[in-house]
Amino acid sequence: MDNALVQQQVALVRAIAGGDRHAFEQLYRLTSPQLFPVALRMLRRSSWAEEVLHDSFLAVWNRAASYDPACSSPMTWLTHIVRNRCIDWLRSGSAQSSGLEEELTEFTPTPASQTGVDALHDDDEVDKLTRCLAHLEPDQRQSVVLAYYQGMSHSEIAAWLHQPLGTVKSWVRKALTHLRECVGL
Repeated sequence: MDNALVQQQVALVRAIAGGDRHAFEQLYRLTSPQLFPVALRMLRRSSWAEEVLHDSFLAVWNRAASYDPACSSPMTWLTHIVRNRCIDWLRSGSAQSSGLEEELTEFTPTPASQTGVDALHDDDEVDKLTRCLAHLEPDQRQSVVLAYYQGMSHSEIAAWLHQPLGTVKSWVRKALTHLRECVGL
């Protein structure tokens, strides 16, 4: 990283430690484009990443006086804060309590622009899939949504839900069997 940029960031963090709101805004504008993808990669959902990034910068405001440039660069320190906040978010259950219904609504496939008859047919299929998902056990529904709408692997789902890998694989397999029968594939 450019030494001048690092020095600028160090100066901004020191100014924040003194309560400089303008420096805080500058640091946010300068670093958030690199920090947001870190949160997004860990949380896999932009609304959650935005919330965690916001919390991270509140921590920066409150802990700027504890920053020591001899220990790390400002970006390393900031990235560490964001990663720890993401981990805290995942462990706290905040992500799970944000509601599966919101997740189903957000990730329900929507048809691309189509003609009337095709759109009606696809809307019926989406409605049928949504009804079939609603009939699943909550653990099975959450597992299949995380796997297919969030793109998570079985091991990621197991870690996310704090469940054994074999249990998650079983839930996904049972959910897919039910959905095949329900949808009629």
